[in-house]
Amino acid sequence: MSKDDTAQEAPTRRDYMKYGGAIVGGGLIAGCTGDSTDTDNTDTDSPTTEESTGGETDTPEDTSYSVTMEPVGTLEFEEPPETWFPFTGDYADMGVALGQGDGLEAIGVASRFGSHHYDELSGVSVGELTPLYDDGTGKEIFYELDADLHVISPNFMINRLGWSEADVEEIRENVAPWFGNTIFTQVYDWHDYRHYSLYEAFEKLAEVFQERERYEAFKTYHDEVLDRVQSRLPEEPPEIAVLVPAGTPPESYYPYRVGEGTQSKHWRDLEVRDALAENDVVDSQAGGGTIDYETLLDIDPDALAVRIEGDISDEYFRTNVIEHLQNHDVASELSAVQNGRVFYAGQTYQGPIIHLFRLEMAAQGVYPDEFGDEELFDRQRVTDIINGNS
Repeated sequence: MSKDDTAQEAPTRRDYMKYGGAIVGGGLIAGCTGDSTDTDNTDTDSPTTEESTGGETDTPEDTSYSVTMEPVGTLEFEEPPETWFPFTGDYADMGVALGQGDGLEAIGVASRFGSHHYDELSGVSVGELTPLYDDGTGKEIFYELDADLHVISPNFMINRLGWSEADVEEIRENVAPWFGNTIFTQVYDWHDYRHYSLYEAFEKLAEVFQERERYEAFKTYHDEVLDRVQSRLPEEPPEIAVLVPAGTPPESYYPYRVGEGTQSKHWRDLEVRDALAENDVVDSQAGGGTIDYETLLDIDPDALAVRIEGDISDEYFRTNVIEHLQNHDVASELSAVQNGRVFYAGQTYQGPIIHLFRLEMAAQGVYPDEFGDEELFDRQRVTDIINGNS
């Protein structure tokens, strides 16, 4: 049955989702429509109507609610979406944290979603997800999945995946609305409107799924963990360089500065100094190229945090990164290599669950004398929050 055919049938649950954004020129989607304060408004009025016979009949309670987030504006819902998907793993992780893993249908690139961390959380998992990216991302996969909501900024689709404004509008009209803000980095010049922190974006998604209680439980526990970790940080933070290998084994790296995006939240939490920023190295996401070992030796940071997408084993990292650096004519002269301060830095995208793992891993790598192999958060408590047992 075609999409046009299904449109002629009785209204579906998606028909009750209303979209409040509009497309404007310049390849950008308009910001919030109506109220520009970016607040969530819930309409729960239940008026009594008077029929033509003069009698009064109570109408069903209006359970609709709205959520506002730049750049799409305001979306109105009659009920939370059942099926959904993001492109990036940060929003996927948020949805799982909110108990919505069963409705998660797809992800941009599976290897960039750190769902392997869920293996440490009893009973928490996601099923097989449809990859959205395969030498590009076409509209057909959106029709095939037929989800209730796309947790993706339309501006990301236009500016990073090459879609047109017409493509974005077509999927919004024929399949489901867009909702989301690109949060993992703040270096894109097209993102000239509000950025959200990890927990600000998480709160927005919690409003969409009507899961305020789970959000509050995560926020409370996040603050507890962060307070404990930060109370143990030394007065003199180390200078680190966050790098992504340009090959295997690496002869050069893509530099990633510790910026304001959510991909760097754990580094900011640990109050590290950014060796790349202090030496004016341009971030790879901002158009910077690769840097070689000679450049790294000129900078000579205290520690190297090497980020690789996927579920990377200790053996893989030791063989393809650490041993290569130790045997390299130039890299072996780096202070971080000589002092054993090269460690795996995880992946790009993090939501509230993955952030706790990233924070723990980074603390152990940056401050090994203080944290060693210590577990810095309670896996069972996180599991209980996800399962609604907090």
